[in-house]
Amino acid sequence: MEPTEKTYQYQLAQKRVKKIKDFYIHLLVYSFINVAIIAVNTRDEDLLEGLQDWGNYFTAFFWGIGLFFHWWSVFGPDFFFGKNWEEKKIRQLMEKNKHQTWE
Repeated sequence: MEPTEKTYQYQLAQKRVKKIKDFYIHLLVYSFINVAIIAVNTRDEDLLEGLQDWGNYFTAFFWGIGLFFHWWSVFGPDFFFGKNWEEKKIRQLMEKNKHQTWE
């Protein structure tokens, strides 16, 4: 492996790690803020009654949609169609065609 290729792969790995770290920070902030919002909104009511009020989950729901898309941008494409998926599928189709006879 040439030094430039190694450096390029290192830079790609660095970017990937930064994206993953940013997602985990986003998840942590989401969790803390939404727990705080729910705690503040339920402090004046009975705990069970306050937890059943769907208005307390408005922020968590819509922010959760944004969090899902952040997760998808970090993990999604490789989660379903990883880098090796395409290569495996090509080999599988080649093996299938190899066993077929054309007359």
